[in-house]
Amino acid sequence: MTEWPEVGMIAMGSPNDPKPSIKIKDGVIVEMDGRTHEEFDFNEIFIAKYGINTKVAEEMMAMSAVDIARMIVDINVPREKVVRVFSGLTPAKIAAVVDELNVVEMMMGVQKMRARRTPANQAHVTNTQDNPVLMAADAAEATCYGFAEIETTVAVFNYGPFNALALLIGGQVGRPGVLWQDSLEESIELELGMRGLTAYAETVSVYGTERVFIDGDDTPWSKGFLASAYASRGIKMRFTSGTGSEVQMGYAEGKSMLYLEIKCIMLTKAAGVQGLQNGSISCIGVPAGVPGGIRAVLGENLVTACLDLENASGNDQTFSHSDMRRTARLLMQFLPGTDFITSGYSATPNKDNMFAGSNVDIDDIDDWLIIQRDLKVDAGLVPSSEEKIIEVRNKAARAMQAVFTELGLPAITDEEVEAATYAYSSDDMPARDKVRDTKAAQDILKRGITGLDVIKALAKQGFADVANSVLSIQKQRVAGDYLHTSTIFDTDFNPIAAVNDLNDYQGPGTGYRAEGERWKQLQTIRQAIRPEDL
Repeated sequence: MTEWPEVGMIAMGSPNDPKPSIKIKDGVIVEMDGRTHEEFDFNEIFIAKYGINTKVAEEMMAMSAVDIARMIVDINVPREKVVRVFSGLTPAKIAAVVDELNVVEMMMGVQKMRARRTPANQAHVTNTQDNPVLMAADAAEATCYGFAEIETTVAVFNYGPFNALALLIGGQVGRPGVLWQDSLEESIELELGMRGLTAYAETVSVYGTERVFIDGDDTPWSKGFLASAYASRGIKMRFTSGTGSEVQMGYAEGKSMLYLEIKCIMLTKAAGVQGLQNGSISCIGVPAGVPGGIRAVLGENLVTACLDLENASGNDQTFSHSDMRRTARLLMQFLPGTDFITSGYSATPNKDNMFAGSNVDIDDIDDWLIIQRDLKVDAGLVPSSEEKIIEVRNKAARAMQAVFTELGLPAITDEEVEAATYAYSSDDMPARDKVRDTKAAQDILKRGITGLDVIKALAKQGFADVANSVLSIQKQRVAGDYLHTSTIFDTDFNPIAAVNDLNDYQGPGTGYRAEGERWKQLQTIRQAIRPEDL
């Protein structure tokens, strides 16, 4: 549709967006973006108190927006200098800076400003039947392709603990060191995390206007408290937001989508959370429907990086039947690289994706791998052979069968294991007794089953290697290393984060490159013809 600023149907530069300004008295922000402290809503109070470095704010706000924008793309200006500048900017000033950049310049900025040097990727693993055997096999296949994180959700809420268990087991079969989560209601997510049945959370939403926050029965302080609850128990977490959420919920206050999203990013920073899932996420159809909307989505990813946060950059929910549009939207994160290029990639056919379908699904995996090879770009995934995929799918299904047996859960038959090994979708699986399964899933919570019970079950049933992988993740919960910004693990459980793998891009010859053994691995797609094959 055409722009409609009065209701917030405008991607960037609404005539109703405030003009940048700041006044500080005795170290306290008393005016921000044309509003006095007495006029602040609770988002602005939180941002002004916790989200802006008042020691440098007046200096940074005095710089012109175009000069700051040029710093972002200037290879001679190091990342840390840009981060320091952004620490002193208000929401309106940041919006003005982003509006000076075209999409190519934004991509240059993302390449330089992402927190972690090494790009990675995240996958969705779900199915319409909440079938735990299939879910474990799909999780193993996904992680065999190199996904560093996997997440699930449910078709039926009571299945939640089974789905968490499926990703816990299947994920470690395909790639030791993978992190996993179960997207549910927040208190259940936290309980599963505390029990060691999940390793991180990201569906903790923040919003750019007070009214939308109130509709969700939340405030910035309640979200900050929840974040500290996760962190205090060694669970990695990030907030979620995205351009278009406020207009979609009817309370955009006539402001542009990007301006309100910048407030969300600053709230995340102010709450002390390590990162943000943004890139419009489930609201992508809203910015995609107005002029410059996909540019604004890239802009929010860039701002997240400039504020020194981990960025899971969307490319998840589908928004168009056009392959060209979906690819154009993807390449703006694929090419420069983000902390998680998708959040996530559907590791199942989209018909089984309970997150409403992804921009890319398992049918696109060969294209993804070939584009990496074509362009010599590492977008977080690696080739695998059909034989290896069958092997890990079968092992994950058998491991689930063993754990269900040991924990006294409804039996998984050999027929189900065989079906899950080769299944394309949930249509290929034998039916399970859903009433019995949902009762058993809830019984996991009532019985107090934890990750340690799963470890013991795996070890007792002959899956010592998987048990050791799950145990290694539980150890990391105690160490706390993966609470650093942008942490993932390699397959030996060494943390890779912004503290020990900080992005050092400053132009040609610097930063992360697809080279050496990694480049050889990316080249080895299964369709490639070798000289010895001729």
